[in-house]
Amino acid sequence: MPSTNKEMVEDLKKQGVLKSPEIIDAFLNIDRKKFLKTEQYGHAYDDSPLPTLSGQTISQPYTVAFMLELLKPKKGNKVLDVGSGSGWTTALLAELVGDKGEVTGTEIVPLLVELGRENIEKFKHLNAKIEQAVRNELGKKGEMFDRILVSASALEMPDELVVQLKPGGVMVIPVGENIVKLEKTSDEKINTKEYPGFVFVPLI
Repeated sequence: MPSTNKEMVEDLKKQGVLKSPEIIDAFLNIDRKKFLKTEQYGHAYDDSPLPTLSGQTISQPYTVAFMLELLKPKKGNKVLDVGSGSGWTTALLAELVGDKGEVTGTEIVPLLVELGRENIEKFKHLNAKIEQAVRNELGKKGEMFDRILVSASALEMPDELVVQLKPGGVMVIPVGENIVKLEKTSDEKINTKEYPGFVFVPLI
């Protein structure tokens, strides 16, 4: 079992899930331990989800790496992180898009909004914010994003998030027990590819 962040990253590389140099660097720079409670530090680098607050979890490192490799955020991208939880994925995304990019995390559980904001504050250089989500409304109505990451499972593809994706943009979202990569081509045609065998908390 990995006992340091670097060992966790090396393990994910050996498993073949962490491949891109930029995403590897983001994992090295944004330590998962900083998003956990003190009593969880001994499990910070376990390749498993861990409980946060209100029945939610911080995702398994393998799953986060898999989803980020599909999403491939670029420097300067405007990114939406739906279900930001502890803030780990929001921070990873902000590290990837750099200071010219922008990441907005949305979270429905007020205690997690607070926790996520506190955790993001530990990394002063990140251009990221976490906002309280509105019940029965996904994302940020009226805004458009280059990349959308969703960290909880929807029953079906949410049209309101597809609308918020710019032409040429990519969304990675769990639907049921599949991770779906959705690409919106420049003529607004939608291409999707499914990757089965994942379990997530439900999207609320």
